[in-house]
Amino acid sequence: MSIWRRILSVIGLRPISAPRKHKVSESMQVTLTTLSQHEGRPEDDLIQDLLAAGLTQYYSSDVLLNQWETLSPRERDVAALVCLGYTNKEIGGRLNISPQTVKTHLRNVLIKFNFRTRFELKLSLQGWDFSYWE
Repeated sequence: MSIWRRILSVIGLRPISAPRKHKVSESMQVTLTTLSQHEGRPEDDLIQDLLAAGLTQYYSSDVLLNQWETLSPRERDVAALVCLGYTNKEIGGRLNISPQTVKTHLRNVLIKFNFRTRFELKLSLQGWDFSYWE
């Protein structure tokens, strides 16, 4: 499935036989009409904004996943436990490493993701499932 078909499917658009024309599902149309009235903007403008937002989100998720895959297994452990809210001391205890080693791994994770704080890491990965590490 092409990226365009996936995006259109996610936002509720269905392809019509003619190229580059799409039919909006009934529930999406109701939502779009309500949002249009609330915003005081034409539906066509909203569709463009929604598609742009969807593409941005898709790109962001794809980039984050690619960055995650560059982490070493220990860096993944540390990142996951940080996202679950553990302190460096607690992470060290769970992984049998010193808090200073946790700090080093966390610094490497932040560099690879181009973040400055553990809060940015948690915020960016907040929708991810880290239950494996619980």
